[in-house]
Amino acid sequence: MKKSAAIFLTLTLTAALAAGCGSKESSESASPSASTAPSASTAPAASQAPAGQYADGVYYAQGDEFDAKTGWKEVVGLKVEGGKIVSVNWTGLNKDGGIDKKEYSVEGKYGMKAGGASSEWHEQAAKAEQFLLEKQDPAAITVNSEGKTDAISGVSVHVSGLATLAKKALDAGPVEAGPYKDGTYKAEAADFDAKTGWKETVVLTVLNGKILAVDWNGVNKDGGTDKITRSKSGEYGMKAGGASSEWHEQAAKADQFLLEKQDPAAITTNSEGKTDAISGVSVHVNGFAELAKKALDQAK
Repeated sequence: MKKSAAIFLTLTLTAALAAGCGSKESSESASPSASTAPSASTAPAASQAPAGQYADGVYYAQGDEFDAKTGWKEVVGLKVEGGKIVSVNWTGLNKDGGIDKKEYSVEGKYGMKAGGASSEWHEQAAKAEQFLLEKQDPAAITVNSEGKTDAISGVSVHVSGLATLAKKALDAGPVEAGPYKDGTYKAEAADFDAKTGWKETVVLTVLNGKILAVDWNGVNKDGGTDKITRSKSGEYGMKAGGASSEWHEQAAKADQFLLEKQDPAAITTNSEGKTDAISGVSVHVNGFAELAKKALDQAK
């Protein structure tokens, strides 16, 4: 089978090269950019497999680093069935952790319309994803020197990252899928804590069956900013009370632990609700583990 596929691919490429010799060279550069950042200036070359002939499975690729200005690193997940791309998920991870870029936009935190755009980032991302589903080839997403496109109506955001990462994912081949259903899942405690006034919350994003982003946070009975925001501002004041680090710093370590283990059951706790499993975390984590499990129960 492998030998036959190799012969077929060789014949296909030979035919394509022969056809290309007689065609007029495009005035636009066709060489792919090596960067996965939104500033990539050219569209990627066509993927190795012709549209409609990708191997079935799930595909994944992410940028090499977080953008120095925005703090986001783009990621793309694809699913192929019957040789065709049937789903596309283009989003991003933040250098500080927490919810993914798409959920960040859904919650109104990205604020593109407030800045004068006609639609929010997640709405434009959905149009770009649909375009790729229709065209079945990342090379169809042509971009200008700014990484933007005129090919997709209603999309003014940088799309070079989507085109580059989709090609990178398809060229790399299918990856192993995780046990969960893709989506964003939320869970929160039933009541506000009588002593602290906080109610814990967990938001998980699953891509290709694996936990991609984790946000353990809290809301206060009196309203106002969330627990992470108050911790970052110093208002929560754990270090002032003698702790080695602030709550948001410890929460980030717990988030990362779950990302690595992919299973809330790995967060073992003692009778006080604390854990020895996560280095540098002295806060109660039993609520986090319980809510993460509750959220993932929705993904089974």
